[in-house]
Amino acid sequence: MIDTHAHLDVFEDADDAIDRAKAAGVRRILTVGTDAARWPRALELAEGNDGVFAILGIHPHEAAGDSSVDELREALAHERAVAVGETGLDFYRDYAPRDRQQERFEAQLALADELGKPLVIHTRAADDDVEAALVRHEGTVVLHCFSSPQLLRPALERGWYVSFAGNVTYKNASDLRLAATQVPRERLLAETDAPYLAPQERRGRRNEPAYVVHTLAALAAARGDDADELEAAVDANATRAFGLP
Repeated sequence: MIDTHAHLDVFEDADDAIDRAKAAGVRRILTVGTDAARWPRALELAEGNDGVFAILGIHPHEAAGDSSVDELREALAHERAVAVGETGLDFYRDYAPRDRQQERFEAQLALADELGKPLVIHTRAADDDVEAALVRHEGTVVLHCFSSPQLLRPALERGWYVSFAGNVTYKNASDLRLAATQVPRERLLAETDAPYLAPQERRGRRNEPAYVVHTLAALAAARGDDADELEAAVDANATRAFGLP
């Protein structure tokens, strides 16, 4: 089992959380560094733990900061760095000016193409702009924490991976569960986005990689799939999408 998106760098007890994940059957975790200050910790965790790999990028919230794409290129040269992200646009929070977000997003699209690495996409209240940028990109795309039904059609048409997080388990998330039934099995991924978005069974607690089991169970139930078979498929999809050993 794999958690394809977690923020272990914000955990004070990251090593313990990794151990709890392993006890729950989660053997691989992709941990995300969202700016230059966080990339070293993500790589440190990946270096120090079998089965942990790093996704490094400049989050749209951090687009106005000092993290440079040249620095990101250097960080992504690390053997445990497997993807560019999370990158994209967030016009809901607007923590960074939109033009700056656009600039950083386009630069990371080009960097992913240059390095031949997959892109992990964050989008909120910006689906039109994100789609317009991604349809020009020929590389591997992962729609992280999928919550944009508008992007389902282009995802299906272009073979993007669609990753569901703990919010797919929420009682009012019928639209997400419906979307999950439309994604081909070979393009489906699961994640926690820990420590955020704890699944329904753990609402009110800190989310962590061990809880990806709840996301997988919800996906299997919604799709009418055998849970073990879906788990194996998601694991194989992640291996292929991120080039994991």
